[in-house]
Amino acid sequence: MSISAQSRLRSPGSLREAWIALAGLSAVFLFEMLDNSILNVALPTIGRDLNASTTALQWVSNSYAVVFGGLMLVFGAVADRFGRRRIMLIGLALLCAASLATVFVTSVAALVAVRSVMGVAAAMTTPGSIALAFRLFQDDDLRVRSMTLISTVGLVGLAVGPPLGGFVLTIAPWQALLLVNVPISVLAMIGIGRGIQADGAEELHRSPADFLSGVLGTATIVLALVVPTFFVEQGAHSWMPWAATALTVAAAALFVVRARTASHPLLDLKLVARPLVASGLAYKAATGLAAAGLTYLVTLQLQLDWGWSPALAAAGMLPQVVVLIAAGPVVNRFVRWAGLDRGVWLGAVCVVAGLAVYALLGRTGYAPVAAALVLVAVGIRVVGAVAGVNVLKGLPENRTSIGAALVDTASQVASATGVAVSGTVLAALFAGGITRPAWSSAQTAQFEQAVTVGSLALTALSAALVGWAFLNRV
Repeated sequence: MSISAQSRLRSPGSLREAWIALAGLSAVFLFEMLDNSILNVALPTIGRDLNASTTALQWVSNSYAVVFGGLMLVFGAVADRFGRRRIMLIGLALLCAASLATVFVTSVAALVAVRSVMGVAAAMTTPGSIALAFRLFQDDDLRVRSMTLISTVGLVGLAVGPPLGGFVLTIAPWQALLLVNVPISVLAMIGIGRGIQADGAEELHRSPADFLSGVLGTATIVLALVVPTFFVEQGAHSWMPWAATALTVAAAALFVVRARTASHPLLDLKLVARPLVASGLAYKAATGLAAAGLTYLVTLQLQLDWGWSPALAAAGMLPQVVVLIAAGPVVNRFVRWAGLDRGVWLGAVCVVAGLAVYALLGRTGYAPVAAALVLVAVGIRVVGAVAGVNVLKGLPENRTSIGAALVDTASQVASATGVAVSGTVLAALFAGGITRPAWSSAQTAQFEQAVTVGSLALTALSAALVGWAFLNRV
């Protein structure tokens, strides 16, 4: 009996039949989305408590993101070789231990170390949630619905993180925010341990792992995630971001050379070039670029240009939040009607349309800003549910974990690029300190010009990725 036939025999026929497994996988995604959003609220408190500088506080957040993004491909390859469920459970145990260690943190260095270990745990678990959800079902409709459910739970965490963090800080020390991960990781371990079967020997990828490919791939991704920070902080006039960019390109080139010449590369580029895989990754990159860049620009516009308070600006982002959380059932029906190929393309077009609305009309009032947020959010939900399924469908059954890691990596790097493009344009066109009050009329004009140029650049980049994905989808 083939692997596919065996999988169909044990595959659940509905989401309800797989509720234990889906609860565990949803808890994993909840941790990823809740973690940073709940912690950001506490950064001022952490700074005062640990006597931390602005740069040190930045690394409290960045250390997690950089380690997470840099190690996803490596752990995707490890999971395909040693067992996806096994690596997931080890990662969740590591997350639980690191979260408990927060109780003993007394310095910024110790907190950065704990956050880095959490990044390792996230790299071991988050791509696996997509891979295991895909492998749990054989029916494409159930795959899309399961990923929509998992992502909805995560987006709820993203939305409730800031208010929950603010409430907890009124009654408990900031360490309590990271202790929230303990019950989440325990829930995930129970759900995955009881609801998902271990990989059989025939389902694993047995080729030797290439250590050098792993080093070069990790270096490339880490540099790609750090470079945008340099552009935003140092500005395009500084040598540091350009030197880091050159190192990124060099590391990427060496990684490609190694991937093409090694007997057993970490990532087989021939698999990435498959139409479903390449187009799915491009769609994910387009939405990641759009979401991060648009959120960055709109947040600055509402508070710095229009003078809205942080609370009012948060309310101004609600159209996006509401769509991201509530659109799940609509997305499922839409994808069932349109099909995977047309559905993901129309979702990506919706993202580009939202960026275009913001670029052309966003300075005229809040209504077009809200429309742009809604259009991009709708596109994100559709592409998020379908693109991952397409990528994993285009890969062999024993490469699903590294495929899921590719999906997350594409989104992470594209998100960083979106912020870098927006921040670099602002740094180049706006004169003076952007956070200083009482802008002159010239500075207001410069800011609005920068927002227009930055959003047009994001629109062009996203449209290029979507167009390339559409042409290369078959």
